[in-house]
Amino acid sequence: MRKKTIEDYLELLDNLQKEKGKVHTNDIAHALNINPASVTETLQKLSSEGYIDYEKYAGTTLTKKGKKIAIETKKKHEKIKEFLMLLGVDKKIAEKDACEMEHILHPKTMNSVIKFVEVIDKCEFTPFWLERLRKYVKTGKLSKCPINLIKK
Repeated sequence: MRKKTIEDYLELLDNLQKEKGKVHTNDIAHALNINPASVTETLQKLSSEGYIDYEKYAGTTLTKKGKKIAIETKKKHEKIKEFLMLLGVDKKIAEKDACEMEHILHPKTMNSVIKFVEVIDKCEFTPFWLERLRKYVKTGKLSKCPINLIKK
């Protein structure tokens, strides 16, 4: 089973489990707008790989292994979305792109993105270069760098 499929299902299951407790096939099928039979097949595979506890008609819950991956995937998703929004990307586009990027970035790249977002989040003021970038993204006009910061 593809890593993207596993992560997407586990992330969705975690969200639904918080709302409903045990998650049923129809809950997932409705959320993904797919056939319940396709969901059942995937749940059986996830169960056999130890990510979920699945009982037909009784519902599904995440195992510790599945919960860990769901939490990691959500963190990646949120940090990528924040990163893209810092760059001036519209929230809806950032959300959509984060869904794709969370599965394909190399772990070292992901770690750097997370650290970058955390550094910016902990900053008491918006760095001049970030504000400059946001204006450039918004207007298409690149302002001059402050004279005291120009490379010599």
